[in-house]
Amino acid sequence: MARGVGFEPTRPFLTTDLAGSDGLLSDFKAFCAVDLQLTEDTAKIHRAKIRRFMQWLDSKPLSLGALREYLSQFNGKNPYTYANNLKSLKVFCRDFLRRPELVESFKFPQAPFKPKTIPSKKDLQHFYHALDSSKDRSLFLLYASSGLRRHETLSLSMEDIDFTTCMVKPKPHNGRTKNTWLTFFNNECAQALKEYLATRRDSNPKLFPMSRAHEERLWYETRARTGIAMTPQMLREWFCNEMGSLGVQDRYIDAFCGRVPKSVLARHYSDYSPERLGELYQKADLKVLS
Repeated sequence: MARGVGFEPTRPFLTTDLAGSDGLLSDFKAFCAVDLQLTEDTAKIHRAKIRRFMQWLDSKPLSLGALREYLSQFNGKNPYTYANNLKSLKVFCRDFLRRPELVESFKFPQAPFKPKTIPSKKDLQHFYHALDSSKDRSLFLLYASSGLRRHETLSLSMEDIDFTTCMVKPKPHNGRTKNTWLTFFNNECAQALKEYLATRRDSNPKLFPMSRAHEERLWYETRARTGIAMTPQMLREWFCNEMGSLGVQDRYIDAFCGRVPKSVLARHYSDYSPERLGELYQKADLKVLS
């Protein structure tokens, strides 16, 4: 029997088998989170993509031909969009339904290599000075000086930052390629955070109580004013590039950014204690505004 589904693996899957999609999708999400040990966000993404596939499938049987027709709408376009949809379909058909023959012929596209263009420090400074509030400016500097991901930054609470050591300890995030360790923020950010927090009159425990929509609008509106494209991901990339230019070794930049170590040296023979990471961060003397 297929896990969480109740179908015989050898029986053809018809649309009527998938009609109770809400229950099936709930089972699929639980399968991703528990059986495959994927993160909550990844499980939700897989569920959303399979929901869209089911809506498209409508009255068609679940078959190799149907999958090929569905994927053809992404073929020749953005390779990442095609790959992400195929990834979810492989997890659903191969792992969850135990029907590997439905997806085994589909290959992931070779994504073309596009060299990164990292924004300059001058661009960062121009963008920073166009921000409207102390809250937005401190958020910007935290991204730029810590290398944190967007969801990590927006989920920070007051107790996750230490002004004495300038250390940030994000909420736990354990995945196959992503992790959460600890990082730091520079003196420019510390000053901006203190100015911002002095304006707070609420008791919300979050460091930056704002909706995702508000945060996204911040980047869009400031880009319109400055003509400079900037996002949290671009600031994360700038942080990595700048720390490398300041002489910080790749494995420690990965640690600040919460990436899982890849080499034997990085995994087993490197000191990632808060003291060592703090020492390396302070020695780099990262600056954004000067």
